[in-house]
Amino acid sequence: MSSVTNRLRNFLLKPQSSIWLTILRVGLGLQVLCYGLSLRGDWLELLGRENQGLIRRDLTEAILSARSPFIPRVGWIVDIGAHLGLSEPTVLWTVWTVLMFAALLVVVGLFCRISSAVVWLLYLSTAKSAELLSYGVDNFTIIGLFYLAIAPLPDSMALDARWRGILPGNATLQGLHRRVLQFHVCIIYFFGGISKCAGRGWWNGVSLWRALTRAPFDIVPPEILIRASFILALAGILVCVMEATYAIFIWPRKTRFLWFAGVLGMHVGIALMMGMYLFASVMIVLNLAAFGPGFAFNRSAACTVGHPTTAGRATLAAKDLSA
Repeated sequence: MSSVTNRLRNFLLKPQSSIWLTILRVGLGLQVLCYGLSLRGDWLELLGRENQGLIRRDLTEAILSARSPFIPRVGWIVDIGAHLGLSEPTVLWTVWTVLMFAALLVVVGLFCRISSAVVWLLYLSTAKSAELLSYGVDNFTIIGLFYLAIAPLPDSMALDARWRGILPGNATLQGLHRRVLQFHVCIIYFFGGISKCAGRGWWNGVSLWRALTRAPFDIVPPEILIRASFILALAGILVCVMEATYAIFIWPRKTRFLWFAGVLGMHVGIALMMGMYLFASVMIVLNLAAFGPGFAFNRSAACTVGHPTTAGRATLAAKDLSA
């Protein structure tokens, strides 16, 4: 039992560099920036409570209240603004501006802890208030932002560490947080793959056909899909097998790159063939942060090991332990 406990402890608390956190921070910051910019023209239509809204926000938030009164929502911020004499459009545009500014701070790594928490809470609120119009990309972005908010920030590449002189989290804590993210990514793919395997649609290509021909995802002309219909069944089987076995074959070094590259290729295909760029990008970011360092990036990274002084920072070339 002592040997098993030591092996488990060494696996969970294995020291690692912070390059994975750099990938997560920059990737999610850019993700939120793209999200906000893509909705800039429809922000009031998406979150407005008046008749101009696509789906009235008060309807969505009433559904949220029935589920739990503690789920964050934009309505709370609007109510606070109303007490201060601010109109709803003013409050909504203020939320958008703060979200974009905080996301920019996350990208450059300035005031990492506060900015990442603000981005997570505001994104969570807006996604929940527009939940009837959201899909998987919002859920995965919220998951990633939560891990970023609780991670041992700043990473060694952030401006907080390089400019403000804040000491990055220790290597053991970096390793523990990355392990938890790895387990979560494995769970996501495992249950996603099992649910696909349970139906016939992914084995005979029908599910892929429906996905690729349904508006607004019908980017590929139907005639091309008809000519290549034999590929749909094969692609569906590959997706099922790759997702269901991801949690098994992503760990051994001999199979890790094949599954890693296969999953990234799958998400690139989703972006190009269905136009789901934000969904593909957030899944790529989560995969890169969880399993990328070690072979997708340089195996050596500079890690800050001491508090900066006027004489300069003490650095260490640390091998990125990604196993």
